[in-house]
Amino acid sequence: MTGQQARPAACARELTCMTIDWHYRADDDLGILSVAGYLGPEAVRRFAGAIGWVVARGAGPVIVDLGELRGWSPEGRLAVIEAARRLAEAGRGLELAAIPAGEPLVPAGGCPAIPVHADLAAACAAHRSERASPGPGRLGRRTTGWPGGERLGA
Repeated sequence: MTGQQARPAACARELTCMTIDWHYRADDDLGILSVAGYLGPEAVRRFAGAIGWVVARGAGPVIVDLGELRGWSPEGRLAVIEAARRLAEAGRGLELAAIPAGEPLVPAGGCPAIPVHADLAAACAAHRSERASPGPGRLGRRTTGWPGGERLGA
């Protein structure tokens, strides 16, 4: 085919072919990982890579903002649970903001607690008593597909 890529048969629905884009910003004691797209089987590895970036940088809890996420598959939900485990092993917590409606996250036994907030503003408000609300952050990174411009950080 010229000009087009063949779509895999598994991509019967548009959402299942999507991947994610992510943007991370951190201050001294709080990180925010914003995720957009569809967290399905094809995106799990990219999400794990983003979590690897987060684990290696910053300190304190990480809010995973899912406000721009169009949905997540069972594999995507498991990837979030695994991210909570990885962050806990690094001495950091994971919190969720704006999970997709009607698609609850049900961690298995032995998983660290994952606080869930209605949206990013509520998640930040929960930390406001401990610190000022997050600004643009001093450390950041995003995928090239993230809306709003150039890649941050190094």
